[in-house]
Amino acid sequence: MVFERKMLTHGDPEDEEENASAEEEEEEEEEMVDPLENVRAKCEQTEHCVHYKERLDICEARVNSRSNTEEDCTEELFDFLHARDHCVAHKLFHNVK
Repeated sequence: MVFERKMLTHGDPEDEEENASAEEEEEEEEEMVDPLENVRAKCEQTEHCVHYKERLDICEARVNSRSNTEEDCTEELFDFLHARDHCVAHKLFHNVK
């Protein structure tokens, strides 16, 4: 009787199994987190990186306030990325299993 009720309310039992396995796969995918993203976020909060991020933000504000300028913030961006990646290099492999 329970089997008949499932068929009436949920359709074919094989479809139910496929839906259940698809839901399990989605849950597994959501649980996976890239450790690099977490370490980068933590490193961006360090004093050294915050200093370079502030310099980058100031440069971007200055460049965006002007309508006709050849200045760009490439140097500031590279400085920030270098500082962040330097921090990440020291911390990343401690988090990888």
